[in-house]
Amino acid sequence: MKIKIETIVAAPVERVWEAFTSPADIVRWNFASDDWCCPDAKVDLRAGGNYTARMEAKDGSFGFDFEGVYEEVAPHSAVTLAMSDGRKARTTFEPSGSSTRVTTEFDAESENPVEMQRNGWQAILDNFRRHVEG
Repeated sequence: MKIKIETIVAAPVERVWEAFTSPADIVRWNFASDDWCCPDAKVDLRAGGNYTARMEAKDGSFGFDFEGVYEEVAPHSAVTLAMSDGRKARTTFEPSGSSTRVTTEFDAESENPVEMQRNGWQAILDNFRRHVEG
């Protein structure tokens, strides 16, 4: 099953792309709530390149590495990540005047309810939008 989320970012596609793919930016937005953080990110932005983002609860109670391999890298347009569990996520960037529509479609996993997954990924994307616009 595929899940789709999206947001409109009030910034040009070049800035949106940079914030989505730069480790220095990723650590500032890649978490769903204020009690989580992303202390480290590594990006080899090319087809076949690796992606890793460390996700941690700020209280130290839980953490994990979100990992994948880029299958598609089309600058300012799209990026597809094959996650370590075999699922895929594709994010597209569509310029619209001075704004950019960011859409991610990803394969659902089987351990958590679909609505929980949608809400979590949407919260991260909303945090991304706030970071870029801030």
